[in-house]
Amino acid sequence: MTDATDPNFPAKPSNFLRGIIDRDLAQGTYASRRWAGSPGDAAHHAAGEPDPAKIRTRFPPEPNGYLHVGHAKSICLNFGLARDHGGVCHMRFDDTNPEKEEQEYVDAILDAVQWLGFGWESNFNGVPESHLYYASNYFDFMYRAAEALVTAGLAYVDEQTPEEMRANRGDFTTPGTDSPFRSRTPDENLARFREMRDGQHPDGAMVLRAKIDMASPNINLRDPAIYRIRRATHHNTGDTWCIYPMYTFAHPIEDALEQITHSICTLEFEDQRPFYDWLLDRLAELGLLAQPTPKQYEFARLNLTYVITSKRKLKALVDEDVVEGWDDPRMPTIVGLRRRGYTPEALQLFCERIGVTKSDSWIDYSTLDGCLREDLEGKAHRGMAVLDPVKLVLSNWAEVFADQGGASHLEPCSLPALPHPPEGTESPVRHLTLGREVWIEREDFEEVPPKGYKRLFPGNKVRLKGGYVIECTGCSKDAEGRVTEVQATVVSDTKSGTPGADSVKVKAAITWVGVADGVAAEVRLFDRLFTDPQPDAGGKDFKACLNPDSKRVVTAYVEPSLAAAAPDQKFQFERFGYFVADRHDHSPGQPVFNKITGLKDGNWK
Repeated sequence: MTDATDPNFPAKPSNFLRGIIDRDLAQGTYASRRWAGSPGDAAHHAAGEPDPAKIRTRFPPEPNGYLHVGHAKSICLNFGLARDHGGVCHMRFDDTNPEKEEQEYVDAILDAVQWLGFGWESNFNGVPESHLYYASNYFDFMYRAAEALVTAGLAYVDEQTPEEMRANRGDFTTPGTDSPFRSRTPDENLARFREMRDGQHPDGAMVLRAKIDMASPNINLRDPAIYRIRRATHHNTGDTWCIYPMYTFAHPIEDALEQITHSICTLEFEDQRPFYDWLLDRLAELGLLAQPTPKQYEFARLNLTYVITSKRKLKALVDEDVVEGWDDPRMPTIVGLRRRGYTPEALQLFCERIGVTKSDSWIDYSTLDGCLREDLEGKAHRGMAVLDPVKLVLSNWAEVFADQGGASHLEPCSLPALPHPPEGTESPVRHLTLGREVWIEREDFEEVPPKGYKRLFPGNKVRLKGGYVIECTGCSKDAEGRVTEVQATVVSDTKSGTPGADSVKVKAAITWVGVADGVAAEVRLFDRLFTDPQPDAGGKDFKACLNPDSKRVVTAYVEPSLAAAAPDQKFQFERFGYFVADRHDHSPGQPVFNKITGLKDGNWK
């Protein structure tokens, strides 16, 4: 496995996390670790071999929703750091809350990680291993660890009501008050804890709390709850348990059992780090966990303008039918971005470009679109589409092509699919047909042109891109004065690519689609889902910021090369931007395209 010590390894942008890992590797901080081939306690790993992975990171989502663009940053960070330092990243589900977790989310998360280009397998010294883990598989050990804390006098069962516990916790200026149950003996607490486990008490009747310091200035150390009674069927363990560990208790244990070296999380967990360290130190002292224990490091989460990344709020948009599911192309979920047409390469480039810091900041959405354009510019085939069509009739077509079939003649035209193909290759060619009637954009004709207008108006000449120069002669209108047809004449011997192509100078070339071979297509024009760049900041009602024009559907005409697209194939519609054949609704006979982004930021037409 190549890593950052390989001279051929591409340089990566430096950040404080890479600095920490480089320092730990140089100092041999984790060189003594052993790995028994699977997660386990101290005795389990003591029987293993020296760990071949230089570092171990993990991506630990809770399966209570679909992943979003913020998770993409975490995925790229954790899997990327492991890859770049000769390590491995574990794919672990933090499934300790049975009431909100579903197998649907588990499957979607695995698919998203793989689509982004990452996997959880390793092959050190020719030994293949999968590192897909579930926190719920560690429930037996977590219970054993909790009993060990109780026996050591480091945890107790509290029977106060939630309201009493909240009142006695104190605040930032007032120390907490000891629970009246805090002075129970270890034997009494152990008996009560086992009663909790055996289902002898109702939900919410009592909790197990760590016994630390009710006067600590860090409120998270004021005897935090570590187990609660919760009768709920778990997606993995069924009804085996009626008590479940709290996240702050479970997460550090999961890391330790998996021999994680660098536990990387977002800044909101910074105040939890003292408990993370306290718990692992106590369990290591009790002989349950191997040394050295993992260390937690925090980085700033992704704040992207015009986006919300709260899974609860995203779920509300789905449940209330504001959007058409988790994969609605307006959603910032990974499945939504994928359906919109964003590529794994663009998301990886975005995550690398925005960097990793310890200070919160807002990233403009245009940065993400810039990465997409950079990725697609050299590989998205070009094509012509008419999104707001009006018919153009070439009135002298029959005369110009009198010896080739007259009015029924169809002139073959061709254009490069990639104007700038990779070095050493030739551009593929797309073929289209020009006839007496073509579709053009309505905005490409003005009966009375504004100043500086260079496209079609009576008496002006333009080129049909890849075809002939034409001269506009007029238009027809309906009773309401709306243009229903534009008329023009062909200037003979001016076809692109022929000797006469430059015989007539024009100031504009317009896109078109032949009526003879153009195909009607549904085109979905997406804008930002919110009108406010920070839709839920400062306690704002994010639903009040919804953009009523975030989706517009038009019937367009596309050239044959686009009509033959495969689902999920990306294109640049000339002059409009980047589009993708919808991965679910598109078929070659009934094309459906989603607009990804314009050719430049702000082009949302």
